[in-house]
Amino acid sequence: MRFGALVLAGALGLGGCTTALDTLAEPARPAPLSTASAEDAQVADLLARMSLERKVAQLIQPQINSFTAKDMERYRFGSYLNGGNGGPYGDEFAPASEWLRLADEMWEASAKPLPGNEPVIPTMWGTDAVHGHTNVVQATIFPHNIGLGATHDPDVVRQIGAATATEIEVTGIDWNFSPTVAVARDDRWGRTYESYSEDPQLVARMGAALVEGLQGRKGAGDFLGSGRVIATAKHFFGDGGTEQGVDQGEVNGDIGQLKAIHAVPYPAAIDAGVEAVMASFNSINGVKMHGNKPLLTDVLREEMGFDGLVVGDWNGHGQIAGCTVTDCPQALLAGLDIYMVPDDWKGLLESLVAQVKDGTIPMARLDEAVGRVLRVKLRAGIIGPAAVKPSARPNAGDMGKLGSAEHRAIAREAVAKSQVILKNNGVLPLKQGASILVAGRAADSIAQAAGGWTLTWQGGRELTNDYFPGATSIFAGIAQAAAETGGTALLSEDGSLQSRPDVAIVVFGEQPYAEFAGDRKNLLFDDEEGLELLRKFKAEGIPAVAVFLSGRPLWMNRELNAADAFVASWLPGSEGAGVADVLFGKREATGRLSFSWPAQCTGTPVNGADGALFRLGYGLSLSDRGGFSQLDESCALQNGAAATDWYGNGRLAAGIVAKAGGVELPNLRGQGGGITARGIDKDRQEDAREIAFEPGAELTIAQDGEGVGGFRILYAIAERPRAPVTLKIGETAIDITSQLAHAEGKDWREMVITATCAPGLGDGITIASEGAVSLSVAAIARQDMPEGTECSF
Repeated sequence: MRFGALVLAGALGLGGCTTALDTLAEPARPAPLSTASAEDAQVADLLARMSLERKVAQLIQPQINSFTAKDMERYRFGSYLNGGNGGPYGDEFAPASEWLRLADEMWEASAKPLPGNEPVIPTMWGTDAVHGHTNVVQATIFPHNIGLGATHDPDVVRQIGAATATEIEVTGIDWNFSPTVAVARDDRWGRTYESYSEDPQLVARMGAALVEGLQGRKGAGDFLGSGRVIATAKHFFGDGGTEQGVDQGEVNGDIGQLKAIHAVPYPAAIDAGVEAVMASFNSINGVKMHGNKPLLTDVLREEMGFDGLVVGDWNGHGQIAGCTVTDCPQALLAGLDIYMVPDDWKGLLESLVAQVKDGTIPMARLDEAVGRVLRVKLRAGIIGPAAVKPSARPNAGDMGKLGSAEHRAIAREAVAKSQVILKNNGVLPLKQGASILVAGRAADSIAQAAGGWTLTWQGGRELTNDYFPGATSIFAGIAQAAAETGGTALLSEDGSLQSRPDVAIVVFGEQPYAEFAGDRKNLLFDDEEGLELLRKFKAEGIPAVAVFLSGRPLWMNRELNAADAFVASWLPGSEGAGVADVLFGKREATGRLSFSWPAQCTGTPVNGADGALFRLGYGLSLSDRGGFSQLDESCALQNGAAATDWYGNGRLAAGIVAKAGGVELPNLRGQGGGITARGIDKDRQEDAREIAFEPGAELTIAQDGEGVGGFRILYAIAERPRAPVTLKIGETAIDITSQLAHAEGKDWREMVITATCAPGLGDGITIASEGAVSLSVAAIARQDMPEGTECSF
């Protein structure tokens, strides 16, 4: 992974001496992997010469938006990360060259000579490249894990790992927080698409394959060499087994039975040589995993034999009983080696140093954790005689490898192999020379086909196709395939007809989401755009193919009834031509379900055969005729009352729109009309918004349709407004300046608005400020309130 001229002699016993960074030799192949005894000796030598402060810094992992190169030079963090919405120099859409520039800047700051005999220990950068290097514009976007699970093909997953590692190396990054080896057992969980399967054995095979693709095969000459990066198996353990699929929730039950499902993928990943494991947010029988010594140490280390490093998840240590984000020796004592502390790194570093000095944390435990970090860095070539700055490494700066034709071909193959045909009355494969109408908002949306963890953490509709140079939408893939057969394909999102086509393809599905924002209370897919289009074509006698984009199986009985063919396309990513390859019969349909498909719309977990409409392993070949009798379309959850939550957990509810000056702010995030809204952490990652108003700006949040009840707004304000701020509801304007002034610096407070102060209430709220002010919002709900409830003004 890291090869070249000697630049870190000080790391291995030559004091602080380094050679000039601008006279590096051509990168060479790595030396053979050190034996365990040699590693132990090197680690012991480094530890013996490190100061306490430098040791603790190896355990601190901040995010790039919260520290500078000067901080890196001063504190020498062992590692750092970019969050899902983080980018170099504050630009999450920065070109790849800027990612590499920042990698060099941070490495050089961490590699500057130290006084005396203290060794120089370069830093390493970790990123969430969970389906390709998808934080970076132009990268290849591979299918999410749920789609890869449907391929049942470890070889293609191994190829994806290798391609992803190469693209990561282009930008100078060292470490990938992947693969997710969760065994998702409740499809309501918003991270279901990060799981390969509900079957632990399939997850184990696929996860091990991705580890081998990212790192190389253990013992092979290229292990952690050129075109390889450090892999991470996550999240240990039980993240896919929380009650009701609640993210970061509770997992309860007999430990042996839980291990028989959720721990199965880890020995396979360890045997494949995985160098890092990430602790999970969830609790096991009431104990948070970040502080669970019997599992992090006794099971993972002693029982499974893992000798790499254990990294925490985003401030996960702060959720341990008795801990805060800046004070948590419990996590280190339980077996955590690196704290992922995105913003509050300084306070945590200081408290850990003090706790080692006062004996709360034994020096032996500190050395053990630091030694694990150093050992991984030795294996990866980050420290040692072959270490060089990021831009001098193999593949670095070779922008032609980012989204290369070779990598896109691998992705296209994976997409084709992941398509699962659930129904086919004979319309597939599409006939040569056919005239095709392609409908649905998702048909030409690469962002929707890619899902969450794509350029931004949650993904989103604001990402137009311009953000994805070189990518192919599903419609573009269909159009190209149709032309090759002498046919035509016309895009009509709303399904309107200029002439009668031979066949219609309706592309529809879930909007992008990521963790906890994607949690559901049931399996009803309540966006009826696709259903209405399918029924429209059915009424007009036009054969219709449903292409369903989703991060999980959902109750689709109505759509299955209305379609002549139904394809579960999952979240295929940037290579929409792979979908067309199956629709047109250029490739056989080999995808088979890696999750059971629900027969009911309720939230009851479906695994195996119980309650399944289609069982694990189901899928039709193109020659199969998969008809079935009319499915039951009744669902007690349909036509229910509108959800009262307008905004919560970092996401606007369906049918709720935020606008400023006529500019839509999807998920209450972005910039326009004098408003800048950015994600901040309240209880979890980016579960709230900081909304900055320029003088005269107005923010409107409204419901599409008639609303019922009053409003509750959970808000905080750090500095009182210096000019009037008005809340407008319906025909009523309320001056809330004094309320905001009273709330200054008093943490989160609730604002209550009822008909007593806002007669009629209306269908939305508008906040207008005459001056510059910054207001944080964590939740907005609309609901009927008990009679006599007063406004909070």
